[in-house]
Amino acid sequence: MKKRWIGGIVAAAIMIPTAAFAAPPLIEMATRTPMTAEQVKVDVVGQAALDKLYRSYPETKSFEIVDASQLGGNPANASQGKAIQTSIVLQEKGDHGKKIRLDLNGITGEIEHVNQENWQPQDKPVISLTDQEIKSKVDDLINKLYGSTGKYEYSMEPMQNSDSKTLILNYTEKGSTTPFYQALVQGNTISVSLIGGGPAATVEGFFTTNGKPDYTADAFLNDEKLFALLHMSPAELKQELAKGASVAEIAASKKISKQQVIDVIASTQAKKQFQADSHGGASDDERALEQLKQMVEPKVSQVIEHKTETPW
Repeated sequence: MKKRWIGGIVAAAIMIPTAAFAAPPLIEMATRTPMTAEQVKVDVVGQAALDKLYRSYPETKSFEIVDASQLGGNPANASQGKAIQTSIVLQEKGDHGKKIRLDLNGITGEIEHVNQENWQPQDKPVISLTDQEIKSKVDDLINKLYGSTGKYEYSMEPMQNSDSKTLILNYTEKGSTTPFYQALVQGNTISVSLIGGGPAATVEGFFTTNGKPDYTADAFLNDEKLFALLHMSPAELKQELAKGASVAEIAASKKISKQQVIDVIASTQAKKQFQADSHGGASDDERALEQLKQMVEPKVSQVIEHKTETPW
């Protein structure tokens, strides 16, 4: 089974990896509203996450909230609707103090992503530990903030083409092809995302890099509405991409505009997020749905203009 970094800040299906431990790409694209520490503590989602963090890691009660923000919503006026995401960064005092970032689903309150930095001495960063010690550290983070890792199958592998040593850890339910949790370890940082499992992509590796499948765009391009728009099967699209064309060029040859393609894919990804948020149900929050769609559009544009064998 082929594993890859999926990422899951807003939704696993709409993340494309850029660099390990960079700020989650989608949330940096959209306008965020800063929050004060006081606003975090009265925010229902924020306070629930802090309570869970404090129970899991009592030492964090003394940490300072050094940064917080919301995507969508208004921390000063809750009547304007729920935030799509709330992010909170806490740090203990000192230049190399322990630091933790929580990215929370504003609708469900779930911790979609957590970054734990500097929890090891600077002279012995987490990446320098043995594989078993690293797994133990990741297990501890998942067990305390999510739930037991006991029922998941586990794998660890190095990230390819990384400038520095980076390990990917996948926690997968038996019978699933997509990790439920996925972690990256680099330097003195552990980063865990809640992926949630799920079926394999309809077609894998629409693009290749150095002759090998490049899976970064599969979640975008495995879209039945896209195939219908292009009047192509998944296999036919993959075949055309293999010849060096981009999705946008293929669409143009059929008199289909780039914006039409973007609208189809971005709408699908936004709806998938709401289905995930409501555990399979539907949402009637059109405003939040449109915000999600606008957030993902720049990444969709990147995918449909990309050509096989070229660097992302």
